[in-house]
Amino acid sequence: MLSINAQAKIFLREGATDLRKGFEGLMAILNSSFKKDEIQNVYFAFVNRSRDRIKVLYWDGDGFVIWYKRLEKGTFRQEKSSSNPFSRREFFMLLEGIVPKRVQPRYKLL
Repeated sequence: MLSINAQAKIFLREGATDLRKGFEGLMAILNSSFKKDEIQNVYFAFVNRSRDRIKVLYWDGDGFVIWYKRLEKGTFRQEKSSSNPFSRREFFMLLEGIVPKRVQPRYKLL
């Protein structure tokens, strides 16, 4: 089970990724964008070309963890921009196949 706290940043890499890559291969993709000290509480998601598989790479405090999901039917939806981090709610909607027309919070927390 993937457990993500509310303050986490989630980035989905644009385009297809070869999901045969392991820890080192996925980190090599990220090294150009993120420094080692910037990966606390950050989740990185990668999808394959057919968009039916997703890998999530994150730092667990003492090592990297890969979470992997393969869909039996359907595909993950195509996101327009991956430069802005996802919220936890948006990411779980992506994993569950929910396509929102508009994501609007009910209220702002102070």
